[in-house]
Amino acid sequence: MTRVRLQRFLAQAGVASRRKSEDLIAAGVVKVNGKVVTAPGTTVDPDADEVLLKGRPIRARFAEDRPGDAIGIALHKPRGVLTARTDSRGRRTVYDLVDEPRGERLAYVGRLDLDTEGLLLMTTHGRLAHRLTHPRWEVEREYRADVEGPLDERRLAAAARRGIDLEDGRTGPFRYRVVARKGDRTTLELVLTEGKKREVRRIVEACGGRVQRLVRTRFAFVTLAGIEPGRWRRLKRDEMSRLLGLVDLPAASRDTAKKGERSWT
Repeated sequence: MTRVRLQRFLAQAGVASRRKSEDLIAAGVVKVNGKVVTAPGTTVDPDADEVLLKGRPIRARFAEDRPGDAIGIALHKPRGVLTARTDSRGRRTVYDLVDEPRGERLAYVGRLDLDTEGLLLMTTHGRLAHRLTHPRWEVEREYRADVEGPLDERRLAAAARRGIDLEDGRTGPFRYRVVARKGDRTTLELVLTEGKKREVRRIVEACGGRVQRLVRTRFAFVTLAGIEPGRWRRLKRDEMSRLLGLVDLPAASRDTAKKGERSWT
C-alpha cells in the first residue's frame, strides 16, 4: 500500500498548491472515507481511499478508471514560472501556459521549483501522476546542471554510489557525468529516481558547488526534444501506454483509446 500526505494528494490532483491545500484541510472541508480530516499530516492511499472536497470526489476529476480517456502533456517550463495551480502574489504558473481538456483537470507530475527549467509532465490520470513520482517505481529523471564553485568530485562520486545525507533524510544512489569543466565552472548531467525537494541543488551544495542553472531534460523516456520554452505537446497514445506500464497501471486498447479522445478548451 502506497500512502501520501493528504495535502500532497490534493496538490497532485490539481485542487490547489500544497499550502492552500493545508488551509482547505484545516477549514474542515475535506473528508477521507466519510470522516472530516483537519490534520494536514494525515496520509491517504490514492488507490483505495475516498477523498471528498466539499462533498466532491477528487479522483472523479481524473481518468484513471478510463485509460482510454487519460491525457498527458509534456511542458517546457521556463525559469520563473511556478509549478502550482494559482499564486496569491499573481505570479505566472504552469497552468497559464497550457490548455486543459474540457471537463478534466491536469495534475503536474512532481514539481520543478521556481528557478528550475525544463520538462514537466502533466496528466489527467491521478494515480499515474502519483506513481511516477514515488521512489518505489524508480522512474528516472535526468537533469543538466551548470555548477559554480570548487566541486568536490570525490564526494560527489561517493554520494552517487551510496547516497548522501540531507536534512530530510538520505538520498538514493544516482548517476552522473561531467559534461564540461572550466576553472570553477562545471556542467553535470545527473539521473535520479526520486524527487526530494530541491534534491539536485542540495546534492551539489553538499559537495561544495552551487547550481547556477538547472534544467530537467528527461522524465522516464519523454524528453524536451522539439519543445521550446513555454510550449507544450500532447503525449501520444503509445507514450501514455508506456508510462502506465512503467508503474503497473492498465493501459487502454487502441480501439478504446480512439473512443476516448477528449476535446480541449
